[in-house]
Amino acid sequence: MAVRQRRYPKAELADRGQKLYESGIRQQVEAGNEGKIVAIDIETGDFEVAETVVAATNRLFERHPEAQPWGIRIGHRAVYHFGARSLQQHQ
Repeated sequence: MAVRQRRYPKAELADRGQKLYESGIRQQVEAGNEGKIVAIDIETGDFEVAETVVAATNRLFERHPEAQPWGIRIGHRAVYHFGARSLQQHQ
């Protein structure tokens, strides 16, 4: 198993990923994929959509072994939700 190293600070990774998502990826993936994960390589702009973070990033790594992935849950502001508010949404 290859050990992958992050080459960007977390803030830059998130900023670049969010900009790529908003500038064109969102329009390509949103319809019919709400709740799924999109993993985006912030260096190439390539992306993969899957049910889980692991599946999406693994597919991305298959195509780009040196990818710098950032992910988001389609139709949401983040991949995961924490706290009482998220529990109320799922009841």
